[in-house]
Amino acid sequence: MRSTPATPRSPRRRGGGPRLAATAEREQMSYLGFLAELLLAECDDRARRRSERRSNAAGFPRDKSLRKFDFDANPNLDAAMIHTLAKCEWIKKSLPLCLIGDSGTGKSHLLIALGTEAAMAGYRVKYVPATKLVNELVEAADEKQLTKTIARYGRVDLLCIDELGYMELDRRGAELLFQVLTEREEKNSVAIASNESFSGWTKTFTNPRLCAAIVDRLIFGGNIIETGTDSYHLATTRARAEQQPATS
Repeated sequence: MRSTPATPRSPRRRGGGPRLAATAEREQMSYLGFLAELLLAECDDRARRRSERRSNAAGFPRDKSLRKFDFDANPNLDAAMIHTLAKCEWIKKSLPLCLIGDSGTGKSHLLIALGTEAAMAGYRVKYVPATKLVNELVEAADEKQLTKTIARYGRVDLLCIDELGYMELDRRGAELLFQVLTEREEKNSVAIASNESFSGWTKTFTNPRLCAAIVDRLIFGGNIIETGTDSYHLATTRARAEQQPATS
């Protein structure tokens, strides 16, 4: 009696092995075809896990995506331009990005969302608020670890600096931040979010010459996105309140 080939066993692997085995049996897939599908699934699963590790390593404080951004609520923003930035060509070219606008206009959301897109695309990303970065640099300088710390921030493909301009920096802090930007200039990208226009940065960087040098490093050849002055958060809160029935 002639025997028939056994159905491929479901391998004990992550990435949909049992599901693929069931599909292979249902579609009478050859062993070679099943193996090819299994390898593709395993590669996809590894790529997904690598992307998740890169996103976690970036240190984003919360999950923000372009899919969740309401472009209709902010007419100042060009959705097509933002989605073009999400393709990461500017990071490939080591160009800077500046997101400028008042509080609640979506700067941090876009900064994190574009950083997440870069991490998912395979780039090394680091997110840090400006004051935290400066404090870390000051501590590193005091502990004779400044060169090592600057080099660490210099290695990532994209450095996302949030909340730049919210607090005044003393001369030492500003000079240390300048060193980080100089280390990355034309080698790796920097993206910043600031509530101050460039003309108001003298309140953050009180030395005019140093302020001019920092601005120059952040705008040379890069993209400047103005998110406007109307708070999206405030508008959303008001709209929600108007929709709720009045209580006695």
